[in-house]
Amino acid sequence: MQEKPELRRKLLALRNTIPADDKTAFDHRINDAILAWWQITRDTTIGVYWPMRGEPDLHAAYAALRRQGVQLALPVVVDDNAPLKFVLWKENDVLQDDRYGARIPPTTNPQVWPQVLIIPCVGFNAGRFRLGYGGGFYDRTLEAVPRPRTVGVSYTLGEAEFAADTFDVALDFLITEQGPYAC
Repeated sequence: MQEKPELRRKLLALRNTIPADDKTAFDHRINDAILAWWQITRDTTIGVYWPMRGEPDLHAAYAALRRQGVQLALPVVVDDNAPLKFVLWKENDVLQDDRYGARIPPTTNPQVWPQVLIIPCVGFNAGRFRLGYGGGFYDRTLEAVPRPRTVGVSYTLGEAEFAADTFDVALDFLITEQGPYAC
């Protein structure tokens, strides 16, 4: 098994080799799978992410969810050692970059606690543990009670063998361009 920092670098580099046409097709399939999942759960408040660093782009799913009346919220980093807070993201909000390059809505928007979080993954293992960027923000967030359900999103090339740390929280569900991931 590889150490997480080395594996993270390798998977990010691999993700950047996906040809643009393939990435567009993969993202389309992931969007469809997100919407199929939502048809079953019908959650009304979902924490989502703004894609960066080659993550799957879910904007088509976000637009469809909004049309169904779902409230979407984007994560905001409050402090390096704190859980994320989720701020309501309205369709016409002017977003700004945070210090990590993530797009965030105005922090004056209401804070919400989503029923479910859609979380991007740099990688994942067979136990549905997520490899992220190494900041631990989602791990700290998932320690909260009540814990939101989690849907990890990744390309299948992100599947890797790595050991989960004691603070890691397994994802409840995982979606790739091949559909729901069977763990």
